[in-house]
Amino acid sequence: MIDAAHRNRFDAVVRDGLTPGADPAVLAARLRADPATGPAEDRLLLAAAFAHAAFAAPDRIAATYDQAARGWLGALDAAAIRPHDVLPVPLPDGFLDAFWQLVSDAGQNRMDAIEITTRSAGLGGWFGSEHQQRVCAANLAYPGVAQAARQGIPPRFTVEALAACDPGTVGNDFYRLIADNGFDLEVLDRDALGLSALPHPLDYLNTRVLQCHDLWHITAGYHTTALHEIAISGFQMGQFGHAYSAMFLAVVTTAAAASPVPGGFGLLLDVVLGGWKHGRETPPMLGIGWEEAWNSPVDVVRARFRIAPFQSPWPADLIEQARAAA
Repeated sequence: MIDAAHRNRFDAVVRDGLTPGADPAVLAARLRADPATGPAEDRLLLAAAFAHAAFAAPDRIAATYDQAARGWLGALDAAAIRPHDVLPVPLPDGFLDAFWQLVSDAGQNRMDAIEITTRSAGLGGWFGSEHQQRVCAANLAYPGVAQAARQGIPPRFTVEALAACDPGTVGNDFYRLIADNGFDLEVLDRDALGLSALPHPLDYLNTRVLQCHDLWHITAGYHTTALHEIAISGFQMGQFGHAYSAMFLAVVTTAAAASPVPGGFGLLLDVVLGGWKHGRETPPMLGIGWEEAWNSPVDVVRARFRIAPFQSPWPADLIEQARAAA
């Protein structure tokens, strides 16, 4: 992990944000010039900026990731989403220790992707209603969110409807993904999580992302591998500022930034910022009436809704290959 001086500076950025002149675009561009051996401090500062947006200032997610994407990838074809002119949410006592414990566990490969995701989402439990309201306001600034959320809590998809779809259709592809891998149709139980009790639009958004996550894997071109689960988290953030994806990516980018092996951070930025850019440049998918598209081939659905599949800069199963070799 990192020494006390670097930890103190990291923690200060998570609390207060980057100091003037150290914006994400500058940091990302400097790291892009030499991804393997770029300054360790730049890696930590950029990861800290991601964590600041995830936990202290969710309305800054868009500006932070837009700037980082421009510094790393170049031009971004999406309208700017401006942060609110308000102070960051104070971090609760003990929160940063809990965050660093999770980063340490993730960095030492003590958990699989599902556990990292669950524990990352659990960090949101440290915060109260002020943070939740900031998340709601941030979400509503993204294109298409307000219109989609006005539809109300989406009715459940059914396995029976998907199973009846013809081979070669989106509905059948979705059914096969769920059935062949033993997945749950909505990833997690919306009722057990109490999503309907959340404030608007989180009630809709958190239900919809559980319902559509695996469907977006298919239609947006993400494999169900560890690397592409990271990439699709960037995509979900780019689509509507998904708070739990932001928390998850704050953890994994910090673990990579703090690692003594520097090359992994550049690889991670390729997929995280590639997924973010893809999400920002793809027309909003939240409000698509998927039930009407079940019997259409995926190429037809992509053409209809202008969804270009994700172009992965690395083999989708790269992490699985590395684990097998180890």
